Parts: sequence; structure tokens; C-alpha cells
Amino acid sequence: MGTADRDYFRDEQRRYAGGGRQPLPPVTKFLLIANIAIFLFDWLFMNQAIARWAGFSVATTFAQGRVWELLSFQFIQPSPGHVLFDSIGLYFFGPWIERWLGARRFMAFFLLCGVGGALFFVLLGALGIVPGGALVGISAGIYGCLVGTAVIDPKAQLQLIFPPVIMAVRKFALIYLGIAFVFVAGGLLVPGPNGGGAAGLFGGGAIVGFLLARFPFLLGKPSAAEEKIVRPKEFRRKPRQKSKLRPRTSVDIHTASEVDRILDKINKEGLQSLTAEEQKVLNEAGKSRNDR
Repeated sequence: MGTADRDYFRDEQRRYAGGGRQPLPPVTKFLLIANIAIFLFDWLFMNQAIARWAGFSVATTFAQGRVWELLSFQFIQPSPGHVLFDSIGLYFFGPWIERWLGARRFMAFFLLCGVGGALFFVLLGALGIVPGGALVGISAGIYGCLVGTAVIDPKAQLQLIFPPVIMAVRKFALIYLGIAFVFVAGGLLVPGPNGGGAAGLFGGGAIVGFLLARFPFLLGKPSAAEEKIVRPKEFRRKPRQKSKLRPRTSVDIHTASEVDRILDKINKEGLQSLTAEEQKVLNEAGKSRNDR
């Protein structure tokens, strides 16, 4: 898929001195680098000690007062496959939300989606739907970005690489969420190492992402009714400037038509064919033209 290939992004490339593909926004870039770097460092040098220390679980986060785990677990990845899948999702949909919200609001958006995923996981566990355990990963933020993009700009088009088709963001989001739901449901039916966690991140992230995109005033941003999405042509459209010179007289459509009729009559029958009233209309039109 290539959001950077859309006209909207190509038109914005002139804003960047380097040209070519525009760079990732700062928060999206930070989240990508942080997740990949922490994962590699933890797996290669720490024997997953960071994951054990920073992962979220009810027993440690609430019972032991380790509330920072509501945030820290979002920077831990359980496997290389999760790193790859989540990095792709963040790369394509993170910039979309960040450019709409701005850097600080996007960071709040992303982390709140993660917190929503953790709390939804707790709720599912309390209802006996999923087993307890540790929770790691940024999937909740990814689902939040996907749903948020579909809410703020549902008609935007995505050019997919495989299959090579153009698809509306809303349609893609529904398909993507449908596939995720199937995998989550399968994980619940056939328990795996992170089936319950996937359910929490999927549901909580999607719900919080929808609410924050639908009601952006919760993040201090004007609602969609107060602020519209700027389309590509509107970036190129220059504001209409007020004319410095204004006509001294207004144009009377009836008079203009009468003058045209009189001129046609002169052309066909000669000047001597005009009546006194017609000569008066013609003289007044000439004076009005000279006064402009």
C-alpha cells in the first residue's frame, strides 16, 4: 500500500527541502525506532528481561502499584512477527493521524489507545472471557490509528501493492479489522500464548481510536464540524484577493440590453432611424462609460 503515493502527499512534498518521499512525522518515527530498538536490545542482550519488567499485568500494575506499566508495555514486542506487522501498520497509518492531530495530540492519542487496550483486557478477564496474564505490544495503538483514519477521511484512497487495487480507507479498515477479529476469535477458541491479550488490544484500541477521532475535542482539537479536511486542490487554491479598483457605477443589465438593441438598429437602419428616447439612452450610456 502506498499512502505516500496519493496526490495529497505528492502535493505536500514541495514543503520539504529534500524533495522525494516526505519524511515521517516525528512521533511516528520515534515510535517505530523505539519499538524496533528496544525489541532488538532486549532479545539480543537482556534475555527478554525488559519485557518481563515492563509488561502489563493486573497482578503487578494494580496490586503492586506499578501503574507505569500501562504505558511501558506499549514499547515491548513479543516476537519478530509482531515487530514487522505492527511497524508496517504504524508506518502507513501513524503519519495520517499525526498530521491531522499534530505531534503532541498524536502521542496522547496513541498512548491512550494502548491504555484502552490494557483496560479492555482487564474487563474481558473480569468477565471470564479471556485468561489473565502479561500484556505487551503496540497493537492497540495500531488499531486505533487504523480506525481513526477511517473516521477522519473515509473516502481517501489507498493504492495497495498486493493485490494491486485502489481501495477506500474505510473499506480497507473494515477488511483489516475483520481479519483481525477472525484471528482474535480463533485465539480465544484455541488458547494461545497471547490470545486474550490480542483480544484486549484489538477491542480497546479500536474503541478508543474511534472515540478520539469522532470527538477530537477530547484531545483539545476542534471537531470535524468546525474543521474540515483539506483536499489536494485546496492546497493549490490561492485565497481570492480583494480587487483594489472598484467600478464607480454598477451595470444595469436592462440598460445594457437596450444599448445593444439600439446599436443593432443603427447598424441595420442608420443613425437617423433612432427616436429621441433611444438617442437619450445611448448618450447616457456613453457618459457612464467615460466616467469609469
